[in-house]
Amino acid sequence: MDLIDKIDEKYKNSIKEKDSNSINTLRLVKSAIKDKQILLRAKQDQISDSDILSILQTLIKQRKDSIVAFEKANRKDLIDKEKAEIKIIEVFLPKQKNEEETKIIIEGIIKENNFSSLKDMGELMKIIKTNFLGEIDMGIAGKIAKLSLGK
Repeated sequence: MDLIDKIDEKYKNSIKEKDSNSINTLRLVKSAIKDKQILLRAKQDQISDSDILSILQTLIKQRKDSIVAFEKANRKDLIDKEKAEIKIIEVFLPKQKNEEETKIIIEGIIKENNFSSLKDMGELMKIIKTNFLGEIDMGIAGKIAKLSLGK
């Protein structure tokens, strides 16, 4: 079962269970996927799992950014809503690597490709995104990469 089928299945179950939070969140996910399918229609027949993983990561990043804004506005109710949505979306992502695992992976890629300066940052991030999509938080990866290449 591919990722889009899993999302559809979870959406149908949420409707049966009358879980409005899951229904609304998954409706947003399905809408984002549909938008991407429309954009890709001319280039490829179907949306790939990697495209969907990228969409899911973007949705989570948007919610994390919203949480930061809501914390400044002291809106606990909205913070809780965003965190709940993140949990629903994360179900479809592979297990995230922690910061230490991410650091080891990045240092390995740097050594393997003989990257030595911040000029190599774009290429490094491209490799991480290609090989570890959904597994590594790109925000954390960017910080670690900058520190590692900035030495």
